[in-house]
Amino acid sequence: MPLQNRVTPLGTPIAAPERGLVYANRGCIHDEHGRVRESRYPTRRWIACRLEFNGRHRRPLMAPGKFTELFFLDEATALAAGHRPCGECRYQDYEHLKKLWAELHPGRVGADAIDEQLDAERRDPRTKRRRFHAASFDELPDGTFVLLEDQPHLVRGTELLRWSPAGYHARTPRPAGARGGVATVITPPSLVALLSTTRTPLVPLVHPTAIL
Repeated sequence: MPLQNRVTPLGTPIAAPERGLVYANRGCIHDEHGRVRESRYPTRRWIACRLEFNGRHRRPLMAPGKFTELFFLDEATALAAGHRPCGECRYQDYEHLKKLWAELHPGRVGADAIDEQLDAERRDPRTKRRRFHAASFDELPDGTFVLLEDQPHLVRGTELLRWSPAGYHARTPRPAGARGGVATVITPPSLVALLSTTRTPLVPLVHPTAIL
């Protein structure tokens, strides 16, 4: 029976057999029976990590009272959910984010400032419900997630790729030009800005089905 620790681009934990490419946590959000309580957010520090680092092992998963081990299809999915790179196992990615952050948010530096800002961008401060943002399709960089017919889609080149726990499928032409319209953006604005920078690759850990 799969654990309820695979996470969608909307940030929702689901039960699925696929592990994905990115490991993450946001504190302990499960109870003693391994059931996730989505309304429980004990920390603003939502991070995305490597699956393997320095030979560390996480067993058993979702132990009572311990942080909830989460898994994402890839980094684009983790960014959409509002997780930023870990400062330890993904030091270079985190340093890239910090450098960008100093330009975007002068005077708000350090992990606490970053996590506070991302928390406000991914959840309504009053209701704590998921927030979305509006932007022109033409403005969105590859790696951004948008809602299309109420389903999360990855922006890649001239296409929108529908997300699933196993990978991307159902490619749809990306709206373009003046008639492209406004997109409902899932990825928090500060992380969309990260994807807009000149970097190779822009998304270090992307699922192979996005490239096919």
